[in-house]
Amino acid sequence: MPKIKTRRAAAKRFSQTGSGKFKRRRKNLRHILTKKNAKRRRRLGQSTTVDKTNEKAVRRQLPNG
Repeated sequence: MPKIKTRRAAAKRFSQTGSGKFKRRRKNLRHILTKKNAKRRRRLGQSTTVDKTNEKAVRRQLPNG
């Protein structure tokens, strides 16, 4: 039986933590930054975990995850 292929787009966006959760980047940091205050921009630069409701979909795209 052949190996299961990883969805490369998902592999580039998500990485697994030691506890089994998935890390992701936040949205809204690409453009129109002038109206966003410094505290918000700083928070958007930090990574966060994938929500529990979406974790199953991410896990399905990463067979080794």
